[in-house]
Amino acid sequence: MRLPGQEEFEAPSASENIPASQLASSHGTGPSPDDPSDRGSKELEMSKDPLLFIQLNELLGWPQALEWRETGRWVRFEEKLEVGAARWSTPHVPTLALPSLQKLRRLLSEGLVLLDCPAQSLLELVEQVTRVESLSPELRGQLQALLLQRPQHHIQTPSTRTWWGSAHSKESSHDVEALLKEQRQNPLRQKLPPGTEAGAVLAGELGFLTQPLGAFVRLRDPVVLGSLMEVPLPSRFFCLLLGPPMLGRGYHEVGRAAAVLLSDLQFQWSARRASNLHDLLAALDTFLEEVTVLPPGRWDPTVRILPPKCLPWQHKRYPGAIIPSLRVLSVVPLVPADDRYGRGPQAPSPELQRTGRLFGGLVQDVRRKAAWYASDFVDALHFQCFSAVLYIYLATITNAITFGGLLGDATDGAQGVLESFLGTAVAGAAFCLMAGQPLTILSSTGPVLVFERLLFSISRDYGLDYLPFRLWVGVWVATFCLVLVATEASVLVRYFTRFTEEGFCALISLIFIYDSVGKMLSLAHAYPIQRPGPALLAGSTAYGCLCQFPGPGGNESQWMKSKDNEDIVNMDLGLVNASLLSPHECVQQGGHPRGPNCHAVPDITFFSFLLFITSFLFAVALKQIKNSRFFPSVVRKVVGDFSSVLAILLGCGLDAFLGLATPKLMVPREFKPTLSGRGWLVSPFRANPWWLSVAAALPALLLSILIFMDQQITAVILNRPEYRLQKGAGFHLDLFCVAVLMLLTSALGLPWYVSATVISLAHMDSLRRESKACAPGEPPHFLGIREQRLTGLLVFMLTGVSIFLAPVLKFIPMPVLYGIFLYMGVAALNSIQFTKRLQLLLMPAKHQPDLLLLRHVPLSRVHLFTAIQLACLGLLWTVKSTPAAIIFPLMLLGLLGVRKALEWVFSPQELLWLDELMPEDDRSIPEKGLERELSFSGSDSEDSDLMYQPKAPEINISVN
Repeated sequence: MRLPGQEEFEAPSASENIPASQLASSHGTGPSPDDPSDRGSKELEMSKDPLLFIQLNELLGWPQALEWRETGRWVRFEEKLEVGAARWSTPHVPTLALPSLQKLRRLLSEGLVLLDCPAQSLLELVEQVTRVESLSPELRGQLQALLLQRPQHHIQTPSTRTWWGSAHSKESSHDVEALLKEQRQNPLRQKLPPGTEAGAVLAGELGFLTQPLGAFVRLRDPVVLGSLMEVPLPSRFFCLLLGPPMLGRGYHEVGRAAAVLLSDLQFQWSARRASNLHDLLAALDTFLEEVTVLPPGRWDPTVRILPPKCLPWQHKRYPGAIIPSLRVLSVVPLVPADDRYGRGPQAPSPELQRTGRLFGGLVQDVRRKAAWYASDFVDALHFQCFSAVLYIYLATITNAITFGGLLGDATDGAQGVLESFLGTAVAGAAFCLMAGQPLTILSSTGPVLVFERLLFSISRDYGLDYLPFRLWVGVWVATFCLVLVATEASVLVRYFTRFTEEGFCALISLIFIYDSVGKMLSLAHAYPIQRPGPALLAGSTAYGCLCQFPGPGGNESQWMKSKDNEDIVNMDLGLVNASLLSPHECVQQGGHPRGPNCHAVPDITFFSFLLFITSFLFAVALKQIKNSRFFPSVVRKVVGDFSSVLAILLGCGLDAFLGLATPKLMVPREFKPTLSGRGWLVSPFRANPWWLSVAAALPALLLSILIFMDQQITAVILNRPEYRLQKGAGFHLDLFCVAVLMLLTSALGLPWYVSATVISLAHMDSLRRESKACAPGEPPHFLGIREQRLTGLLVFMLTGVSIFLAPVLKFIPMPVLYGIFLYMGVAALNSIQFTKRLQLLLMPAKHQPDLLLLRHVPLSRVHLFTAIQLACLGLLWTVKSTPAAIIFPLMLLGLLGVRKALEWVFSPQELLWLDELMPEDDRSIPEKGLERELSFSGSDSEDSDLMYQPKAPEINISVN
């Protein structure tokens, strides 16, 4: 049906969106404008259409008492009103019957279509919609009164009560105020980002209508239509679907079809730009062409399909006019983190482009980071940073104590825990102030510790003074690193593909796991387990300690064990003054405990292992609460952010409750070097010959390779594009800082420090930013990392003052901290693709997950690639654990050679899925070949679990 003057409401161009400033007054608070709530708009970077909230109001009660009742709502997914339970259903993927879509198309083609309607209120809109020739004046009046009737909404406020609308069209001022108050308290309002618009669908059966009445209206300016919507949002679309009674749930399903259609991003895009009815029907036909049909009898219509974890990219569903620009986006995305597949050649970042000048890369890094320096402190003013400081501080001091103890054992006390604390505080704080990537946490690492042990062995075997020899090695390492900075050698990190990164990350993770378990096993030697044996007096705590009282002459009684009989009844106790009292009771009564087990506590080892496992499981469980269904979202987020801190507190509480003498955190109490007789500055020569200062260049060359690989591999992992870092990297500046700190720590006799992959990525994981507003059914969107310098700086300052916090820190059991160490290593190992491919080796093909990787690479080739990586990891571990560890840096460098040799074994397309292409390979593969790999079918558009992507991750940020 068309009105006589309908053409005046139609515009030949797309409608204009209302400015955000005009919507601010009608919408509540929400996240910042860069919140990527509209995933389609974010992916395309061109569609600025606001999010659309759709509500279905159904006309019920014919023929007795007619009333409008809200029965469904959509943002991305459908929520149905469960009347009996008086609640909204969980969001789910809507399913429709094809006849309802066909009937909707017929109603739209025969009904009223108003595009860019100038109505400014619900009354004006109703008057426009009811101006159809088939309605008599009497029926038009009845219909207008019915459409102006306030609907019933189910608003679940914090008090969980439902607001029911009135059946009268006239509202008092008190009713209006109560309505607005209820609408503002709607929790749904807080989940919708600023600028969200609404679409209303009204459907139902009317006995006085003789033929169906359909109307589709697009308002020129979005308007708040009074109480029509449960949330006071400006409405952009209005759809009316009424007709005479029919069998079944005809108009209910047609209304659902209209709401589902409006919730589709492509149809929204077309409906906002349609200039006539033909454009609107073409958009509906396009929707029908892409509908997936489920055969009857093969599925249960009552089962609700849960929303997927990751929605597919929508670029292939948009009209052909914008496809050319989307092809560019599919290869070189405007937002690298939104490159869902990570395939295709990408231009090197500005940090990795040569300038051709000495120290040119360093100068550019300084200029680039200087612009962000002030914001690096302002951006830290957030409560989340407090959680990060506590978490990383405890991890850092645990690492300092662990590696300090290992270093003391490796150097026979030349260095120890105090040097580890002081070096960590000084080097870490200086790095956070000057570095290009302040999220990096400097620490002692396993590979560097291996090299320190080798240098001490050389010094001991050849009668050299260790610390002066180490000083010259550090001087040469700093020199070599400065040469690497001057020649811009950091651009070579472009050749560090996932193969190299995963091999190194897996090695460091295994070192963390091995060291934490090894430390726990060493407790069995420090606190022997008391086993009952044949000799009760020597093997039993109860009978291996007797209380002796002074005899009448002042002499203590003597006791001995019978050699012939093991029965306690037949023990020869000597004098009668011996008693089986406990040691504490014995002392209280004036006796003296005597025996091999008087001071042995048999529960220490077992309870330490209990604390170790419990703290690990606590950290895992509390971290998973963030993605669980328990508790409100705010509680889940706080528990998830403080998971490691809470796990440590729970472990400390359990230890204090039982009161056992478990080994506690030992912090140095005196500020002096561990090696007696030396000052803080190391003498260059002392007993060493002068030529040693030149000979130290040889081991320094190998250590420089290790430092470069250790530092830059960690930097590459930290600066991956899926982490959405906005302030850029600083590869040259970071290496320069490490070189300067290498010289400082060598002169002071402190441990050497580089980027700690595990703790650095744990630091980033604790600073993840997620959207506060998200559509029902959608998980929070990962927004990036809270980039700043203050958390790291505070961590290292607290580490420095920990020497004076010994009275407080001494209550923290070491098994609890070792459990957190284990958690960090396991989390890091589980977050890399290599571990997931290892699991495929143990899975029968029919039980393997439907991974995108397995759709494009034969399983045998996947296993071959995994086996090569596993062999390289085993070789690295073997070399590290043998006297041949001196060549360990060359073995790390050899990973690049192995990766290059894989090009002779695997095709470029296989490497594209299994790993990444080398820079020259990116240029050699034609764009056309890559596009063929990117042209997935609809089912292939799912994300693979074997890709680096922020899933939340867990982003999934790996931690070493």
